[in-house]
Formats: sequence, structure tokens, C-alpha cells
Amino acid sequence: MILVTGGTGLVGAHLLLHLIENGENVRAIYRSQNKIEKTKAVFDFYKKTDLFEKINWLEADILDVPSLENVFVDIKQVYHCAAFISFEPKDEEILRKTNIEGTANMVNFAIAKEVEKFCYISSIAALGDIAPHETHITEETDWNPEKPHSDYAISKYGAEMEVWRGQQEGLNVIIVNPGVILGPPQMIHIFDEGSSEIYRKVSNGLSFYTLGSTGFITVDDVIKISFELMKSEVKNERFTLISDNIVFKDLLNTVADTLKVKRPHIHAKPFLMNILWIADGIFSTLFFRKRSITKATAKASYSKNLYSNEKIKTALGTVFTDIHQYILESSKL
Repeated sequence: MILVTGGTGLVGAHLLLHLIENGENVRAIYRSQNKIEKTKAVFDFYKKTDLFEKINWLEADILDVPSLENVFVDIKQVYHCAAFISFEPKDEEILRKTNIEGTANMVNFAIAKEVEKFCYISSIAALGDIAPHETHITEETDWNPEKPHSDYAISKYGAEMEVWRGQQEGLNVIIVNPGVILGPPQMIHIFDEGSSEIYRKVSNGLSFYTLGSTGFITVDDVIKISFELMKSEVKNERFTLISDNIVFKDLLNTVADTLKVKRPHIHAKPFLMNILWIADGIFSTLFFRKRSITKATAKASYSKNLYSNEKIKTALGTVFTDIHQYILESSKL
């Protein structure tokens, strides 16, 4: 049987569907009953409602060690997708606790229960810092602790250290580092975070764009590649998963055209983005609301990071889905 954590999130829900469609027996954990409805909504979206009943759900929490004891019974493989995502400074403690301590708990049980293979869904945020002589960030790029990193990036990097520690103790592992993961635009009503937030902001009339860039990938590619790696003889390796490096302006224009709304038309240069995150912090404090832009997200919006996907293409011969075409075609589902 295969265990999936984070099964009520975008990646986890799609992974559960993919595993079941490929004849696998799956178990997923949940913290509250209402979150399971998100996963069911994904199955409904693809008209696979009947397959939802094949999931073996168990109530558990990756931070609650006793609750995990029964979860690992008869488990042969683990896909650890669960994570806390935030770029707000106030969330530093929960980020580190969930992403690092939670991953350590999963690794410890996987070792104790002699799990055959463990896949950790990490992030390009945990990859290294590009050196002056380098053009692209790869799996081999060194992490420089002297450079500034978001609390989220530090927590994912720390989680990877726990996975590598498990590998040193005999656990066969795979780490994948996806870029920004995009799902279908219609899932804006199912999920609040990630690509849904991008779609929502553009739909609501986002005015600003930046000329920064990063790596993007579809949720379908993430789960298909992860599944193929877990089925293969490949082990104790990490892989950067991006379809392409895309300028934010170009991505936002594609989303706007797909949703048939006005394109963002004001270029937010670094100076303006820095003013915006400071102002947003003040208003968030005064009105007790969630921040919409932080120092970390402001910096990311104008950073021009380039990531290489050559390693996974060499290992599996992967052909990635075109991001712009995916947004357009998935909106018609």
C-alpha cells in the first residue's frame, strides 16, 4: 500500500487520483473531515467520483507521533506532500515545525517500518544560490547560508536534510523540487493557495506586473514524474522539476487572456514593490488582515532566477507540458 500525506492539497489530491487510476492501493491522512471535501471536489472535477471511494482515509497529523503508528501499517511507499506554505515572518515557527519536524517524523517512521521508497515533494526554494560563474540553478548548486532566504525556503531546505539523514540510515529516497505548480484555473474555488491565488488576483483585476522570472510546472507533470521515479530503479537522487523559466508578465498575460479579463498594465519596478510590501505590512497590522505581499514575495517578484531541468530529462526522457497551452486548454475542462 502507498501512503500519501498532504492528500487534501493540490498536489496530493491529484497524486491520489493518479495512483488509483494506475491500480495502486492508497492510504491518505487528514486532520479535519471538511478538508477531505477538497480532494473529493478534485475527483468530481475530473468526473472520477467513483474512484474517490477507493482511498483509505485515516485521521492523523505528521506532528502527532502517536497518530502515525497505525498509518504506517502495511505501507511500502510514501509520498510526503504535506507542507505549510507561507511567506509571512510571523509564521516562522509553524513553518519550521511543520516542514522540518513533520518531515523528520515521517522519515523516522519510514525507517522503523522498513518502507521501500520515500518520495519528498520539496520546492525550488530549497535549491542552492547561483554563483557568479553560473547561469542556471541546478541540483548541484550550493546552498549559501550567508545569503538571505525566506523562512519557507529554510524550512524546505531543513526538511530535505531530514530526508537525506534518512537516506544515510538506509531509507531509499527521492526528492523532487518543483517550481511554481499550476493547476486548472477552475480549481480557484477549491484551493486558496498556490496557482489559485494567481488566478484569483488576475480575475479580480490585478493591475501590476513585474519582469522577474522563475520556473513553472503543471501539477500533472509533478505527479506523473514523481510516480515514474518511484516506479523506477532511481533512488537517493533529487530532481528539479520545471517546464520552463517564465517571466511573470508573460504568465499573467496568459492567465488574463484565458480568463478574458484585462491584462495587468502597470510595471511594478523593484522600488515600487518594496514600497508596496512595507505599506501592506502597515495596513495588515492596523486592520488585522492577512498580508497580500511580504518582503520575500516582493523580492521574488523581480528576481530573475533560471532553473535547469536537464537532469530529469536525461534520467527519464521527460517531455514537459507547455505552461501557456496548459492554462488555456485546462480552462476548457
